[in-house]
Amino acid sequence: MKIMSVNSGSSSIKFQLFIMPEEKVISKGQVEKIGFDDAICTLRYNGEVYKKVLPIKDHAVGVKMIIDGLIEHKVLKSMDEIKGVGHRIVQGGEIFKKSELIDKRVLDDIISLSDMAPLHNPAHATAIKAFKKIMPNVPHVAVFDTTFHQTMAEDAYMYAVPYFWYSKYGVRKYGAHGTSHKYVSEETNKLLSRENTKVIVCHIGNGASISAVKDGRCVDTSMGFTPLDGIPMGTRSGSLDPAILNFMENKLNIGTDEMYEILNKKSGYLGVSELTSDARDLEAAIDKGNKKAKLAFDLQAKRIADYIGSYYVYMGGLDALCFTAGIGENSPRLRKLVLDRLSVLGVKYDEKLNNENKLVISTNESKVKVFVIRTDEEVMIARDTMKFIK
Repeated sequence: MKIMSVNSGSSSIKFQLFIMPEEKVISKGQVEKIGFDDAICTLRYNGEVYKKVLPIKDHAVGVKMIIDGLIEHKVLKSMDEIKGVGHRIVQGGEIFKKSELIDKRVLDDIISLSDMAPLHNPAHATAIKAFKKIMPNVPHVAVFDTTFHQTMAEDAYMYAVPYFWYSKYGVRKYGAHGTSHKYVSEETNKLLSRENTKVIVCHIGNGASISAVKDGRCVDTSMGFTPLDGIPMGTRSGSLDPAILNFMENKLNIGTDEMYEILNKKSGYLGVSELTSDARDLEAAIDKGNKKAKLAFDLQAKRIADYIGSYYVYMGGLDALCFTAGIGENSPRLRKLVLDRLSVLGVKYDEKLNNENKLVISTNESKVKVFVIRTDEEVMIARDTMKFIK
């Protein structure tokens, strides 16, 4: 059967079309700059790339263009071949403990959580409505970034703030990238040939998070109430002393909204290097001797190692450490910076294997297996969607 995995933003729709249960991707693409006269619709199929630039006024038009394009290029004979659509949703709060078939209640609940993910949940809801309008007779499934982290205990997800902040307003750690952490931890257990494991997953992309997974269940994660928390990222600061906010707001004569913008979009790699948020450009600058670029990498690597050490203690040991996502999968330099800090845990790695981005980069003497695993969030969405079709 054919199932579509969808990841929607405020002005974009990304998709992959799978044959399930074989998990074979037959087409992928995206619609970008929705709402603009020069919007772009891209479709990839059978090694070819088809692109159109034209006005796309809203998500409904974008969805129709995707379906029409799949039929035009004979990926589909008709829309009826698609048996289900899975939608990635960033924030599920405490309402959603698992993926859900989307009905009015589920959609209303997704919208109700928008104040926790103002850049994401409203866009997801808009896209869901558009897809349901174009494809009303197939199951639509919401797959949440946060549900994998719902197994954390109170001591991991609570903050030491007035308790009513949590009981009345839901202030707690929710985490993110849950589908990626789940996929990679499951793949790791397959490599270890057992499920009673202690695994740490480092999802390092422009957004970055770390999770501690014990026996297949998340017990802690670095992102918090929002994706701003945790380690430094491409443009996000990660955790910092909250007193800095008031101090710098007064120094810069700015308000809370502008400070939030700085911490989300002008910090991390970009803020420290004063150069770029792109890890590849940062590495090129490091090779030329740029000290601020090196500092940006060093800061992130140190914080990643801090979390790994903390999770090692929290889980009472570690069987495997996994690197995934764009930077985690493709930057031997960052992995080396992290792993060099972990020798005290008995972590040993092979420089050559690391430089070649091999699946296993630890040595036989290492007390902890170290893997580089390509994540696949889209296939996790397709898997969950298929369950509801069955």
